[in-house]
Amino acid sequence: MGKSAAHDAEPRSYDQELRLLQIELVKLQKSLIANGDQILVVLEGRDTAGKDGTIKAITEHLSPRETRVVALGKPSDVEFDQWYFQRYIAQLPKRGEFVLFNRSWYNRAGVEMVMGFCSKKQYAEFMSTVNPLESILIQSGITVLKYYLDISKKEQKERLQSREQDPLKQWKISPIDQQAQKKWNAYSSYRNAMLLKTSTAEAPWTIVRANNKKEAHLNLIRDLLLRIDYAGRDKKMAAPDQSIAFRWNGNVSALEK
Repeated sequence: MGKSAAHDAEPRSYDQELRLLQIELVKLQKSLIANGDQILVVLEGRDTAGKDGTIKAITEHLSPRETRVVALGKPSDVEFDQWYFQRYIAQLPKRGEFVLFNRSWYNRAGVEMVMGFCSKKQYAEFMSTVNPLESILIQSGITVLKYYLDISKKEQKERLQSREQDPLKQWKISPIDQQAQKKWNAYSSYRNAMLLKTSTAEAPWTIVRANNKKEAHLNLIRDLLLRIDYAGRDKKMAAPDQSIAFRWNGNVSALEK
């Protein structure tokens, strides 16, 4: 009897906990489809912060028909001359759809400025229009959830080295990634400006400390599940650990250095 009680008290493994959360995600998607709701998850973060792995953890058991991952590449010449948001608008969720942006229009608030891919005028136009745009999307019925995955400079360096050494990760290496460490401070500065300007009451940013990938996955999913109403939610589901996933409150010192 005592042995059984002790066994029951053992903490669940990552795989066990992830499975329970993925069951909740399936419930959420069933509700989403039944109600014709639209969910847009925006995933931003440092290079190597683990966006791909996080997306895999979220989507692994969801219906591929109603789930889309959008990871747009460099704009074409035609797209470059269009309204900046136009190619993203075309990817917004339809009724009953769950869409995840692996990087998003916020490229302009970070990598494009750091790497010199846009002008200061284009940056200023983006920063002055993105909040009204997101407000329109939300008022039209789209649920917009924004997550920023943050890691330390030391952790990023180790992950970049791992990519260079692992033949199975070669596809992840890009010229932009190779500049991540050199331009660390510039990325930090534009990240801070982005969070301060674009975290609104309607569409706040949630920061996820992602030095530990597994903890980041679990806590981001917990946050997502608790932000959306759906039938049959497990009332015993743990809330996210606030030291790992937390609503941005304007405190720059709370971010990784």
